[in-house]
Amino acid sequence: MTTALLVIDAQASFLHRPFYRPDDVPAWLAAQNALIAGCRDAGVPIVRVYHVDGPHDAANPFAEESGHVRPFDGLADFAADATFVKHRHSALVGTGLDVWLTQQGVRRLIVSGIRTEQCCETTTRHASDSGWQVDYALDATLTFDMVQPDGQPLTAAQIKARTATVLQGRFAQVCSAAQAVARLPALETA
Repeated sequence: MTTALLVIDAQASFLHRPFYRPDDVPAWLAAQNALIAGCRDAGVPIVRVYHVDGPHDAANPFAEESGHVRPFDGLADFAADATFVKHRHSALVGTGLDVWLTQQGVRRLIVSGIRTEQCCETTTRHASDSGWQVDYALDATLTFDMVQPDGQPLTAAQIKARTATVLQGRFAQVCSAAQAVARLPALETA
């Protein structure tokens, strides 16, 4: 079975958002970079996905004009097998990624990147509903604290726990980056 790693929105744009906090970044980068290295060593294609939206203005960190639509500081340098730019939450909407994956014979995806509950989770659900098997490398995703509609805080850890709960067994196999890499030899020969 052919597998591909998706590195979704791991871009410097997030450093310039008001909700950005560096607290969980070192652990995420360690897991994300280990996942990239493990996939590269196994010959697994690595796909980079950037998010671009909003006004085309240098003040918007998600506009190409800002210069922030580039790899997140500290992310391992890698030559992507393919790069896609998305304008929606799912990396499979309007990007051509679905066509590329099909042409490459990819049947399983490893999802990683930023934000856990947003673009990573949405892409996972979309991929599963479209017939791909998905490993969701939870520790190789990053998110930030939020405030619920009732004003109560929701920590990044709580968001990740909720995402793991709703994805596991329904849309994905939730695992660690190390577990996703450990599964590669068996998956690639299946």
